Amino acid sequence: MGNDSTDRIVAGLRRWISSAPPGARVPSSRELTAEYGASPVTVQKAMRALAASGLIESRPGVGTFVRATRAARPVDYGWQTSALGAPQSRTLALPAAQRSTAPDAIGLHAGYPDRALLPERLVRAAITRAARTDAVISRSPVAGMPELQSWFATELAHAAPAGVTPATARDVLILSGSQSGLSSIFRALVGPGHPLLIESPTYWGAILAAAQANVTLVPVASGPDGPDPVDVERAFEQTGARGFYVQPNFANPTGAQWSVQRGREVLEIARRRGAFLIEDDWAHDLAIDADSRPLAAFDDDGHVIYLRTLTKSVSPALRVAAVTARGPARDRILADRAAESMYVSGLLQAAALDVVTQPAWRTHLRSVRGLLGARRDLLVASLREHAPQAHLELVPRGGLNLWLRLAEGTDPQDLARRCESRGVIIADGTEWFPAEASAPHIRLNYSGPDPERFPEAARIIGEELERSS
Repeated sequence: MGNDSTDRIVAGLRRWISSAPPGARVPSSRELTAEYGASPVTVQKAMRALAASGLIESRPGVGTFVRATRAARPVDYGWQTSALGAPQSRTLALPAAQRSTAPDAIGLHAGYPDRALLPERLVRAAITRAARTDAVISRSPVAGMPELQSWFATELAHAAPAGVTPATARDVLILSGSQSGLSSIFRALVGPGHPLLIESPTYWGAILAAAQANVTLVPVASGPDGPDPVDVERAFEQTGARGFYVQPNFANPTGAQWSVQRGREVLEIARRRGAFLIEDDWAHDLAIDADSRPLAAFDDDGHVIYLRTLTKSVSPALRVAAVTARGPARDRILADRAAESMYVSGLLQAAALDVVTQPAWRTHLRSVRGLLGARRDLLVASLREHAPQAHLELVPRGGLNLWLRLAEGTDPQDLARRCESRGVIIADGTEWFPAEASAPHIRLNYSGPDPERFPEAARIIGEELERSS
């Protein structure tokens, strides 16, 4: 029996415990084995999970019982109000994409792919090999492992057309995830109180990073083809902004991919304005029907600050990313990262490099294309059949998400709550707008577990939308 059986037993016992009195005897392993048709090993895993959650306690020689709730004394943290003062910047609640769910829920909200879409064997083998190297006891260079810097630079150079001088390994800085890179870029290149243009809607993590850096966001509307260059030019002119945060490939949440012409137009605007384009190529390895086309490949004068992460395509446990920047901008970002975290674990860098330099890595990426495409198409078809009220403006050619517009007057937060009460977890679209939402939306991730349950989820979403009309 696998993890599914363990989760099923845990979920069943959680329901039983919720109505059982404290001190009630929990069914024995033999009774649970018979009831669930599971192996004794699977039952023991479930019992350990419940014990770790503090729901049950074992009494040697007696049995296992529902843990009694201990009365906690009231705690007063009021003194911290005066000590902390007013918050220095706007903070955001934990977004839906970061939430955990019940084992039996259908999760369409997550920001990471299911483990079935990750190169698990490659990662396990790479970590084992890295553990045998000096990386386990050595300090990594502040800018990163030279071999990994070179790999990122070579990847970008392969996309560069003739006549464009590609970035070098020195231009690459290794990061512990792209989120930390965004914070450093905003602090180092934009600065507190200064304006930053940003697509709307866009990645909630960029909105959060800007808030923490006290950067003033200036939303620029972006649709299936990206932002209108006229709007971008106007926003630069009106604000004098130093930069524009963009996702030209498989944008989160919309899935939009800019045309080559649109990308060159926006890049030319940035050049004329003496500004930076902060390009977040988060889904570079998650292509389906089209490859990612980095704007940075067309830039050799330092206007594009290029972010690429391996976290979503290799493993969430290997939080390794890179920023490619040239000139003084590179030095300022490096200084900020060194002050923030000093360096990235050499062990993680070595493991990540091992994975992406294996021949099987390319084979894995080809396989993921097909798997992601099948999941995307199944969810699209399920929504069209069961939830036609949710309008899908674009079928993305890569990435992980569908972006659905709801009828005017629909409350997406209320819809998300009602769907969750029926076991379907979706993401309320307001989290992806840096200002007021232009219309009600929801975001659905098609890379999560249990794709065979997509039709069931779409039916529930459709029924709840009917109730909203």
